[in-house]
Amino acid sequence: MKCEIISVGTELLLGETVNTDAPMIAQGLAELGINVYFQTVCGDNPQRLQAVLDIAKARAEIIITTGGLGPTADDLTKETIAAAFGKKLALHEPSLERIKAHFKDRPMTKNNEKQAWLPEGCTVLDNDWGTAPGCAFEAEGHTVVMLPGPPSECSNMFRYRAMPYLSRLSGGAICSRYIRVFGMGESAMEDKLSHQMNTWTNPTAAPYAKDGECLVRVTAMAPTAQQARQMTEPAVEELRGILGDVVYGVDVDSLEQVVVEELKQRDLTLATAESCTGGLIGKRITDIPGSSACYVGGVISYSNDVKMQLLGVKQQTLSQYGAVSEQTACEMAEGVRRCTGADIGLSTTGVAGPDGGTEEKPVGLVYIGLSTAQGTRAIRFLRTGAKRDRVRRMASSTALDLVRRQIQGVE
Repeated sequence: MKCEIISVGTELLLGETVNTDAPMIAQGLAELGINVYFQTVCGDNPQRLQAVLDIAKARAEIIITTGGLGPTADDLTKETIAAAFGKKLALHEPSLERIKAHFKDRPMTKNNEKQAWLPEGCTVLDNDWGTAPGCAFEAEGHTVVMLPGPPSECSNMFRYRAMPYLSRLSGGAICSRYIRVFGMGESAMEDKLSHQMNTWTNPTAAPYAKDGECLVRVTAMAPTAQQARQMTEPAVEELRGILGDVVYGVDVDSLEQVVVEELKQRDLTLATAESCTGGLIGKRITDIPGSSACYVGGVISYSNDVKMQLLGVKQQTLSQYGAVSEQTACEMAEGVRRCTGADIGLSTTGVAGPDGGTEEKPVGLVYIGLSTAQGTRAIRFLRTGAKRDRVRRMASSTALDLVRRQIQGVE
């Protein structure tokens, strides 16, 4: 069945609020095997919403709306949709009682009662996360679901109220797997996987570029979720074999998550010495719950004095090779490993820009050092033409991938 998601709210059109409801709903519908063909954003205006509904009725069997169910005068989603399908609104007493209970410790203004007026004959979707109930009904060959707009309410309402209601309409189950890649561009990846992408029909393979890395989404449809997942297994393994060691994980969230898990599994510890990345690597690692088991800490050695005094970088090294050099990166990595007692020392030193570059050492040049008991080495990273944030982000990802490769024994 074809579904259209209509997000109602002038704040979405003005860019004041990011629309996180629609992608969340689309992902949930994919789990149910319901296809989302269209997404529309409409302001809090009944005439424009009516026009959007007319279009949606002509091209989708399922219409899901978010927003416009609140107590204020511009919350007109229910009224407009009810009129569009020839339904009257009626006071739903149980919903009114729930709203009153919500305000038991503070005054409740009269306009809050508006939220309890719902289309006659609808299925009421109780809201345990806010005041405005959702609702669903079938009319004129369409299934209509209305959900509140605030993301904390909408996500729970969709997951625990709307999905069970919609599950009976599902034509099967969809399973999507995500192969995450770092160190290969989207065009090169697509070239390697062109045969699979062009010939596979179920499962399918689709490439995406995302924040300095790539992923391949493998999607299968089957009568049940278990069968769909089983169909993806050989496809995922085939693609991993083709892509090789640039694959850093399947169905994982990030490089830092993989690094933390790998370190913990091997009972290893990591310390960082960051210059140009300014603590970004440490921040990314400590964003992962449980990282304290493997990350002992870091030094932001932005100045040469700190490099020498805290990390033991030699004055001669800085004078002869400069702060941005393979030699300095190695001594920084060795120094942080020595002073923290970590198993692995990781360092970055470079020119993030926009100023400070030279012909010999241009903006975008970063050296990444890695030190273990087995030895110390550094790699050269260069992203010319990239903005400061991009250089720092890509350098931190390259550093994390270097640790991942070291731990996994891949080069």
